[in-house]
Amino acid sequence: MIFDSHTHLNSDKFAGEVPELLERAKKLDVTEFAVVGFDTESNQRSLALSAEYQNIWSIIGWHPTEVKTYSRGAEKTLEQQLEDPKAVAVGEIGLDYYWMEDPKEAQEKLFRRQIAIAREHQLPVAIHCRDAFADTYRILKEERIHELGGIMHSFNGDPEWMKHFLELGMHISFSGVVTFKNAPEVQAAAKEVPLERLLVETDDPYLTPVPYRGKRNEPGYTRYVVEKIAELRDVPWQKIAAQTFQNTAALFGIEERL
Repeated sequence: MIFDSHTHLNSDKFAGEVPELLERAKKLDVTEFAVVGFDTESNQRSLALSAEYQNIWSIIGWHPTEVKTYSRGAEKTLEQQLEDPKAVAVGEIGLDYYWMEDPKEAQEKLFRRQIAIAREHQLPVAIHCRDAFADTYRILKEERIHELGGIMHSFNGDPEWMKHFLELGMHISFSGVVTFKNAPEVQAAAKEVPLERLLVETDDPYLTPVPYRGKRNEPGYTRYVVEKIAELRDVPWQKIAAQTFQNTAALFGIEERL
């Protein structure tokens, strides 16, 4: 069994297709899914899916590119949404210096605020980090993130950055990027990450892995991420599947609910 630790089944691009997507995923041994939000509406869609399907869980929060739409009302709604028993983490939160739709200072303020909310609810965090490794590391260290734990989602750094985040107690999650020929540093990190800190994901509908790169991604394709990591580490894919499933369930605190 495989756990897709970061999917956007709540995306408009999947509207009306969820049953078929889950059935296709099952045929590829992908059986559990964490659906991730980025604002009030997408968070609510995630929770609606996790209420409808036993094998769907919710990660809800505010993406760094959505800073301008965050408000006291939005925060109150988020706090209420996090009371849902199937909300297993706060995310995706963090910093995005690629798009830079909002100033660094505003992104950092929202980032720290959501870590505080995660602490209030005793939930791990799912981190979005794009072109912002140094500041993300600094903030997570200053916020004592080891007390909560969390995920470096769709990790695209090298082994040195991976080690820095491991020192903070974070898990490292790999997406389809690990299958790309032009991502040798990500592949190097996937070879070195301790098995007990390894997670897998799709980040669908984005970052489609080989052999479907260029097409729309979907949850079942987590299987190809697992197979690539197994190839890099020269172990059976079933070993990576089992370990990452166990790691994800433990981090979310849902072992006894599966």
